Amino acid sequence: MRGYRIGSGFDVHRLVSGRPLMLGGIEVPFSRGLEGHSDGDCLVHAVCDALLGAASAGDMGRHFPSSDPKWKGAPGRLFLEETARMLEEMGFVVENIDATIVAEAPPLAQLLDSMRGAVASALRLDVGAVSIKAKSADELGAIGRGEGIAATAVALVRRSGETREASSPMKGTFG
Repeated sequence: MRGYRIGSGFDVHRLVSGRPLMLGGIEVPFSRGLEGHSDGDCLVHAVCDALLGAASAGDMGRHFPSSDPKWKGAPGRLFLEETARMLEEMGFVVENIDATIVAEAPPLAQLLDSMRGAVASALRLDVGAVSIKAKSADELGAIGRGEGIAATAVALVRRSGETREASSPMKGTFG
């Protein structure tokens, strides 16, 4: 198993009253939060699934089952830190993350940089290696009706001993 590997992740949670809204490791001011065994941070969950997928290590349910009381109410940052630790133990280095939040409300544009910083910090990455975008569902489906929030993520990892030059099949192609 050499070189670079890509993983993708997806998560969706229902919005409910009585919980804080956690997205990307930060609290977002809103009247409802995401339902879940943990803090419900669907962005963090999608990122973790993308990282675990890139390492062929299963998904969050395998490593952080909702049947385990240890994870009840757990903050997203803990999942990111644990996932980074697992990947490091398997010999992987995280190169970058690209994620998208799909939500009708609340407005998220002003919070994306804070989310990027929180995710980057938990994964011990430079903030430039983390991209987070927000999109609406244009009032289509359950998310468009404001019933929940979804997130997708893609992660690129490499074996820790590999370098871009050593593992690239197109070495020298782009100058």
